[in-house]
Amino acid sequence: MRTRWLTAAALGLALTLLATACSSGDEGTIRIYTGRHYDLEEAFTQYAEETGVSIEFLSGSDAELRERIFAEGEDTEADVYMTVDAGNLAIAAEQGIFAEVDSPVLEDAVPESLRDPDGRWFALSRRARTIVYHRDRVSADELPTTYAELAEPEWADRICLRNSTNAYTQSLVASMIANLGYDGALEIVEGWADNAEILPNDVFAIQSVADGLCDVAIVNHYYLARLMEDDPDIPVELVWADQEGRGTHVNISGAGVTRYADDPELAQDLLEWLATDGQSAFVDGNHEYPVNPDVAPVALVATTFGETFVADSVSAAEFGLLNTDAVRLLDEAGYR
Repeated sequence: MRTRWLTAAALGLALTLLATACSSGDEGTIRIYTGRHYDLEEAFTQYAEETGVSIEFLSGSDAELRERIFAEGEDTEADVYMTVDAGNLAIAAEQGIFAEVDSPVLEDAVPESLRDPDGRWFALSRRARTIVYHRDRVSADELPTTYAELAEPEWADRICLRNSTNAYTQSLVASMIANLGYDGALEIVEGWADNAEILPNDVFAIQSVADGLCDVAIVNHYYLARLMEDDPDIPVELVWADQEGRGTHVNISGAGVTRYADDPELAQDLLEWLATDGQSAFVDGNHEYPVNPDVAPVALVATTFGETFVADSVSAAEFGLLNTDAVRLLDEAGYR
């Protein structure tokens, strides 16, 4: 992968870092290898303005970035590895990419279930993966409220799901393995494979529901929030899955300080700020849920979906480590 360091402005964001905020003296530079490609503007602009720190990004696919950090070793320029999906964070931790961070600030701001037990990575936002439905095509008495219901024969040809190579699909299945065991999860996923139209992304799935091509879908909540912001009359609504059982599956976006960071203290300070003072700035632009329990979600999410819901208690670290099993299960189930 060719090195191409970008300020956030070069990523299409509004970070004009050194030109203004740092003109009185450079307080340091944090270099972030990021697999998260959007909605970084407000948080990093604010951090740069408050601290005088320059932030540079190297953007790419997660596999490329991890391979690069691993290959660079002590010579890496990465101070922080940031990504989406607990599986990606777990893989990076297993590869020895992260340093162990001892931070009372992060331990207080990020619930135990949303961080690595050894302090190698920390969630910075929550992404609930749940059921959406067409309000006119699904009656109240048939509204599905669990993931398992969508495996039943009555939902044949009525559901849209994302493809098996997607990290969000894999992590949802990994969480099911953690809760139900391999065989229990396999039975449900086989039913999904029989019933569903498999689509390449969540936006297509929601639009397919809106257009009546399917009646329900499983998606990350913020994709619906984005579409509702553009079209408040979209005929698609959300129901929180498994509220009487294990709870709705929650994935994460997160980051960790790299093992060979040039300035690990500064990198740690950034993560602490993102989980506290900068939490709203980090999550609101993409309509994600905060990880910090003291921070409220953005108004559209809070008023439309609710500030709280029952979330699956399986930790991100646990289902992140089950990603390989989930990939195998999806293949065995014939889910493509």
